[in-house]
Amino acid sequence: MEMKQAVLDLIPGRLVRIFASPYVAGKGLISGIRKAEELHLKQGLCTTLDLLGEEVVKAEEVNATVDLYYRMIEEAASKPYITISLKPTQLGILQGEAECQQNLRRIVALAAQKGVRVTLDMEDHLLTDVTLRMFKAIRSEFDNFGIVLQSRLFRTPEDIQALHLRPCRVRICIGIYREPSAIAYQDKPVMKQKLLECVKLLLDHGHYPEIATHDESLIRKCINYLDSLGVPKDDYEFQMLLGVPRTALQQEIVKRGQVMRIYVPFAEEWEFAIHYLKRRLGANPFMLGMVVRNIFSR
Repeated sequence: MEMKQAVLDLIPGRLVRIFASPYVAGKGLISGIRKAEELHLKQGLCTTLDLLGEEVVKAEEVNATVDLYYRMIEEAASKPYITISLKPTQLGILQGEAECQQNLRRIVALAAQKGVRVTLDMEDHLLTDVTLRMFKAIRSEFDNFGIVLQSRLFRTPEDIQALHLRPCRVRICIGIYREPSAIAYQDKPVMKQKLLECVKLLLDHGHYPEIATHDESLIRKCINYLDSLGVPKDDYEFQMLLGVPRTALQQEIVKRGQVMRIYVPFAEEWEFAIHYLKRRLGANPFMLGMVVRNIFSR
């Protein structure tokens, strides 16, 4: 792990931007909107817009971020295939829970008025409790609000059972954050098995699973399980990240008559995109190897 991080730290940001840019739509909101339109028109894919950038500290930056989310909602209002992803660390959680919850509620309320669905991202384990607390408070008012849960955390089955409000949209993924062994599984095969178990649990509790994985074997296990129960194809969906080469599988899912949603990140400043790209490279050894080979070949 240390060696991988050392290699990542040595790669200049401009080279990460060149070789890993398929992961990011580009700079500015319009780049995200255009990518979402392109994916929908050419491939029949739905999308989630993700504004890159975390740990916003200054009050004026938080306010600017809230305003940008308002613009995202206005752009998405006429495009039902677009949803929006929110991060607590962009919206004031570092200033306090009350402020962050107020900002979230304002955004979710406008999105509900415009017919746009939004999802609250799950960041590292230090924010899990407060994120779920804010979600539940706002979800009790608005049906357009979803949440992300991570199968790597031991606690996730209990968190699913605790979502005893109305049925929720729940994006279930392994999670990108490296968490301590005291609270999280460390082996990817175990995390993937737990993801399948979480999908089953979500359905048992009447939720709408958004199954976020690129693992073809796991996706087929999910499909076989859901088909065996006769679960309607509009009661769940699959999600993947922009830039991951899974076009054939994505089109197979689309042809099944299901929602295949692509997570489309964009950045207002390239430094946020580079941070995101390095984190994705760290989680994907194959992609890291490809980038390093490309650098040395040049």
